[in-house]
Amino acid sequence: MDEKRPIEEVLDTIGDQHAREVLAAVSQSPKSAKQLSEELELSLPTVYRRLEILEEHELVSDQTSVAEDGNHYKVYESNFESTVIRLEDDEYQVRIYRSENLPDRFSQLWDDLNLE
Repeated sequence: MDEKRPIEEVLDTIGDQHAREVLAAVSQSPKSAKQLSEELELSLPTVYRRLEILEEHELVSDQTSVAEDGNHYKVYESNFESTVIRLEDDEYQVRIYRSENLPDRFSQLWDDLNLE
């Protein structure tokens, strides 16, 4: 997540009921916007707006899937494991914990050490 992004934007995003519903649904399993629309009984434009906001805050990610008939579509999934919101010295702090592949995390750590 972009550390320079105002915390209020993240809190507003997770404070939105439809965004939370979309996030909860894709946390269970990857889903297309159409599946989310049907499952949550939300209009497709509403789902797409929430997905766009969630992607901006790196809370969901998408990947292209190919149907049996050859059509391509995106499926969305949660991009984090948990979130902690703390109030300390009259200031909110948000920490987003992501599940990463251990070898990928080690490679990133190694790259970071070599850059210094």
